[in-house]
Amino acid sequence: MPFDIAKLEHFPTQPGVYIMKDLRGHVLYIGKAKNLKQRVRQYFISGGDGRPIIPLLVPSIVEIETIIVLSEKEALLLENTLIKDHKPKYNALLKDDKTYVALKINHKHTWPLVQLVRYKGKPRPDGLYFGPHTSAYSAKMTLEFIHKVFPLRQCSDQELLRRTRPCILYDMKRCVAPCVNKCTHEEYEKIVERVIKFLRGQDKEILKELNEEMALYADTLEYEKADAVLKLIRQIENTLEGQHVNKPLGGNADALGIYRQGPDVIIAQLFIRNGKLIGSRHYSFSNIAEEDTELLTSFILQHYGEVAERPEEILVPLELSEQGALSEILSIDHRAVRVFQPQRGDKNALIEMAYLNAEAIFKKEKDLQAIREKTLLEMQEVLYLNQFPCRIECFDNSNLFGEEPVAALVVFIDGFKDPSSYRKYKIKSVTSPDDYATMYEVLLRRYKRAKEEGALPDLVIVDGGKGQLNVALKVFAELNIVTVDIIGLAKEAARHDKGMTAEQIFLPNLRDPILLKKHSSVLHLLQQIRDEAHRFAITFHRKRKHKKTLRSGLEGIRGLGPVKRKALMKHFGSLKAILQASEEELRQVKGISQRNVSSIKLYKNGL
Repeated sequence: MPFDIAKLEHFPTQPGVYIMKDLRGHVLYIGKAKNLKQRVRQYFISGGDGRPIIPLLVPSIVEIETIIVLSEKEALLLENTLIKDHKPKYNALLKDDKTYVALKINHKHTWPLVQLVRYKGKPRPDGLYFGPHTSAYSAKMTLEFIHKVFPLRQCSDQELLRRTRPCILYDMKRCVAPCVNKCTHEEYEKIVERVIKFLRGQDKEILKELNEEMALYADTLEYEKADAVLKLIRQIENTLEGQHVNKPLGGNADALGIYRQGPDVIIAQLFIRNGKLIGSRHYSFSNIAEEDTELLTSFILQHYGEVAERPEEILVPLELSEQGALSEILSIDHRAVRVFQPQRGDKNALIEMAYLNAEAIFKKEKDLQAIREKTLLEMQEVLYLNQFPCRIECFDNSNLFGEEPVAALVVFIDGFKDPSSYRKYKIKSVTSPDDYATMYEVLLRRYKRAKEEGALPDLVIVDGGKGQLNVALKVFAELNIVTVDIIGLAKEAARHDKGMTAEQIFLPNLRDPILLKKHSSVLHLLQQIRDEAHRFAITFHRKRKHKKTLRSGLEGIRGLGPVKRKALMKHFGSLKAILQASEEELRQVKGISQRNVSSIKLYKNGL
């Protein structure tokens, strides 16, 4: 039976928290109020309080519990705790699987490196974290710039210990090779300090140091070193030109924007760090009964209570009655945090920008790009990849009893096909049906050139099991490439249909393959990539075989040499079309004489 509104007469008028439950005792909604009796009564007046979700909520309410507290701050904290414990249907709750993308420096290591990582809630105390970034892609772009400009190591700790000679990155001047002591700890630490300053936005300090270093080299007549420092200065200056907002604000702040349509809400969050707008993030909620002010308050408590680094200011689009209490709660065990609504100026403009972002994101919430990015992050985690798999290259071989062996390469960038980067390979050194030898040749050809061009992928997938994977590892070892992840993907019974068949994923240094659940988004993407490679390879093989069949047919016609056969094929496209052509049509082909036309007709009549 529905809640008896007559009970409201006995409700307290003090501040506190109210808990609405259904017939089975499940918590539907939790709220706070300065006056519990007055606030709860608003739910049952004619039409409710105007929120579209209230007519759905009220008929389900059977019981309402109240908890009286002594202050506004205590009400905020209690409400936040109860929402997390009970996970009510009509409250906004940040999902436990919400992840953050950041760059991490394991600064306590003897030879620190910069890594792209993701984490939930508070990051581990195992390094310096810089972020969150607007997306994994933007973080990767920053990481690539760091690798290009600051020559820190990129290899894993295990690879660092095993190395006996520098890798190709040392020759490219993109690593100072601490693995074989090509630099001192002091020199390496100096580079690490510059990377930290760069990530903290201390650009002027870095440029000042570099200019002083360049001047010192010039004074000592070390012009080659001075020129190298000058190039580094130019790279940093060019990259930083587009990173500053028109009117830098100084300090760290987050600007929140909220956009609602009925019970569905988007909160957009803009990040300003060291006076620069570095990115954004958004959060979506459905079936929300909270008002905008309540939702923002709840969001701030849930979100900023978990993050390791809080900004000095949190800019909100609405005046929150609990702004003072929020600021006090977030400042506990942390430097002072101010929550407020700016009224004018640059900070108010940021609020407007956040609203526009929230509105735009709302309209494309189901965009495939966001889904793919999450899948790639999950792929990095479940396959233990060292790199975020932004660029994935996949190979497949195709032949029929060793006849016309070919290989194909397909490329996926950010989880989507990039047909312009696809490549076809005619196998040159293999004449018998040998998949391992074919894989070896094509991988060696591809990555010898890619290394020379400095265009290596993040992840390489070979179609096959442990044997194919070992071939790929052998090629990369011979080429001294250490920064690319490699996996093997084998479909059950060598089937290439698109059914829900068992898949085996082979990883280096693991004896047994990884088996993903058949509905895993990572597995589906891997299947899509591998099937695309197989399709491309099969198509290429069929075309090669078809052309060979045509060449064989034309070779049986007396008087037609290679040039004339090629001209006929280019003009008609197929042997069938050539044989069906009239004498006049045949003579239109350059180089074809009447004698050739007669030979073609004799050949046709003899079939």
